[in-house]
Amino acid sequence: MSSFDPSRGQIFVGNDYVAAKGAPLTEVKNPADLSIVGRIAQCAPAALDEVLTRAQAAQKDWATLDGKSRAGALHRLADAMEAATAGPAAELMTREMGKPFTESAGELMNVAPIFRYFAELAREDGGFVAAPTSPGSLQYARWYPYGVTGHIVPYNFPIILMAFTVAASLAAGNAVVIKPAPATSLSTLAFMVHFKNLPAGLVACVTGGIDTAQALIADERIGAIAFTGSVEAGREVAASCGRLLKPCVIEAGGSDPMIVMDSTDPEIAAAAAVTGAFHLSGQICTSTERIFVHEKVHDAFVDAMVAKTKQLRIGNGLKNVEIGPLVSEAARAKVMRLVDQAVAQGAKIACGGRVPAELNSGWFYEPTILTGVTPAMDLMQAEMFGPVAPIVRIRDFEEAIALANQSKFGLGAAIFTAKLEEAMAAVDRLEAGMVWVNNVLGDNDALPFGGWKLSGLGRALSRLGLNAFRQSKMVMLDPKAELQSWWYPYSPGFYQERGGRWE
Repeated sequence: MSSFDPSRGQIFVGNDYVAAKGAPLTEVKNPADLSIVGRIAQCAPAALDEVLTRAQAAQKDWATLDGKSRAGALHRLADAMEAATAGPAAELMTREMGKPFTESAGELMNVAPIFRYFAELAREDGGFVAAPTSPGSLQYARWYPYGVTGHIVPYNFPIILMAFTVAASLAAGNAVVIKPAPATSLSTLAFMVHFKNLPAGLVACVTGGIDTAQALIADERIGAIAFTGSVEAGREVAASCGRLLKPCVIEAGGSDPMIVMDSTDPEIAAAAAVTGAFHLSGQICTSTERIFVHEKVHDAFVDAMVAKTKQLRIGNGLKNVEIGPLVSEAARAKVMRLVDQAVAQGAKIACGGRVPAELNSGWFYEPTILTGVTPAMDLMQAEMFGPVAPIVRIRDFEEAIALANQSKFGLGAAIFTAKLEEAMAAVDRLEAGMVWVNNVLGDNDALPFGGWKLSGLGRALSRLGLNAFRQSKMVMLDPKAELQSWWYPYSPGFYQERGGRWE
């Protein structure tokens, strides 16, 4: 058995780290200082053949396990995750994509409970019995796995978002093949060591870019796809799956609104906005990207948010900081372009809006607050994915709801209010798959995670997330074979009962 070496361009197959045969290697750079972290293999489509062959073989045995045994195996996997230190994989994650180490470690600490949840959910829910349509018949539905599922994972939460769908798929009886984002392939591979606690071949991890992902989607041995990424890429994945009639779960990002009403405490709302907008340097699908503040508390909210933002520490994620770099030069360039456009269109920079002078060797950008923003500005229609908080002054609740819904995205939305009627109305009227009232960014393993509109298809987590990776079979079991009155040829009595005449 080989151990993981970040410099060798390995993949994870058959519970072992092996070199990807014939695959060219590309360097992974630390976005904080541009140093080389390691190398990843760009797997050609042909490299998937052995991976999928092994996965199919392992899945056949895994699917035959009873629910109790499969749940026990997943609990032992969770035990191993909890017993291990987060250090190696967490440090690699920070060095690969810039996330502060405390947040990388925190991400890994929250993975095991997801596997425990789905282990027990699948054990409890194996199908359902329906009232029979004929006397004495047992009529029910059972769930069956697809076989092997493919999981295309983003860079921002590479391990926990992987767990959202991988845990559900394994619990449903599938084998899984994971294709991590190039920016976080090394930390994902390092985390694969835990899956050595499962049967060999059941979990595989292959690295690469678009060609590798497309090959995974197109292969007939893959029964379903889970994808998290941009709207553009999500459309391509959905189109490919549609041509193959292949089920898919797609989480395609968002531009989440936050409404701050005049009944709320602007200090508390501002603290939430700082976290919602700047956590992980704004590189979260559910980041707060559009803030609508009632005119009565607007100035107090802005003052409080600016003051709290200026307290944030910026720097290399291996140090004690809140704000690390953006993942790449291209990511920062997009943020800078949208901020510059907003300023040209009349927005004002309340704080931030520049590259820190002392941190110009990586892809850093100061957390930025913009005021005087109007809904027509370009950044209000885009997914920012950076540390920028545009603030729009609103007059009343109706205007806030209308502007919040004025988006092609519909992932999450938040409202801060002390009025129950506003909270309940917002929950009903906000066009989003998830709504937070007086909070931001939370999730719950037992509740569905996903969006409306261009923010995606299907759901992760909860019973809905489990059902995404299994298919139903209707069963009608009669205790003995008896002639049925509706079978051919029709009897005279059967015909007459339906109003016909026998001639």
